[in-house]
Amino acid sequence: MATESLKNVDAAGNPTMSDKDFQRFSEFIYDECGVKLPPAKKTMLTSRLLKRLRAVDMNAFDQYFEYVTSAQGRQHELTAMINVVTTNKTDFFREPGHFDFLVETALPTLNRRGRGTLSRKLSVWSAGCSSGEEPYTLAVVLADYYSKKPGDFQVLATDISTHVLEKARQAIYPEEAIHSVPKHLKHKYFLRGKGRQTGFCRIVPALRNRVQIARLNLNEGRRFELNIRMDIIFCRNVIIYFDRETQKKLFVKFYEQLAPGGFMFIGHSETLHGINNQFMPVATSVYQKPEY
Repeated sequence: MATESLKNVDAAGNPTMSDKDFQRFSEFIYDECGVKLPPAKKTMLTSRLLKRLRAVDMNAFDQYFEYVTSAQGRQHELTAMINVVTTNKTDFFREPGHFDFLVETALPTLNRRGRGTLSRKLSVWSAGCSSGEEPYTLAVVLADYYSKKPGDFQVLATDISTHVLEKARQAIYPEEAIHSVPKHLKHKYFLRGKGRQTGFCRIVPALRNRVQIARLNLNEGRRFELNIRMDIIFCRNVIIYFDRETQKKLFVKFYEQLAPGGFMFIGHSETLHGINNQFMPVATSVYQKPEY
């Protein structure tokens, strides 16, 4: 028994993941959130799940798998596992050309159709919002745009990871994180920390109140159960973690959720070619839902 135990730990005494364990975890993660983990990701998955094994005081991956897939584990551990498995990388004003297109083309187009007016708020969704840099960038851009003309907006920010959503709710970032924000927008929409908060900044309350933050699994259910249709959807650098079948299902749901004439933004390294032909390409990695 002792010899067998030694086979299941590395030189540092950490549990090792067998190929069978990896296969079971990768299939389970795919079923839960649509993220595809090829065999090359085994080392990454081992490293991240080790944190959860230590947290629940377990010393074997097969033991942890049985727990996280049980009724009790699904209730108390599944969200924590997803938090460590999912990748979250984002920045303020990432892929800035999208925000130029938003201001110069998308917003004027939608405003002419009565969206983003005082009587009809513009609805924008950041799907896969991570720690909040994208939805707050959207809020900054929209607030600045509507400071020069009548209109109003609201931003929905969703992610599967409760860990990053808590960071988004706090809206506190190191000052170096906002280096890409134009200077005049920094002064207007960010508060600089003092005392123990020196070196950090926070989004002003007026913008935080415009951003609704919620957990949502993009791989869950037949369609999204949102109470309004969106005028603009940002889902950037998210679908690269999904396989083709999951991508196709996702963009059918996005198409249903987007209002006619609305705009869909994806990452510059992504494309809808071969995934969805309902959207019309209108710029690099920007698509539009046709008007009926």
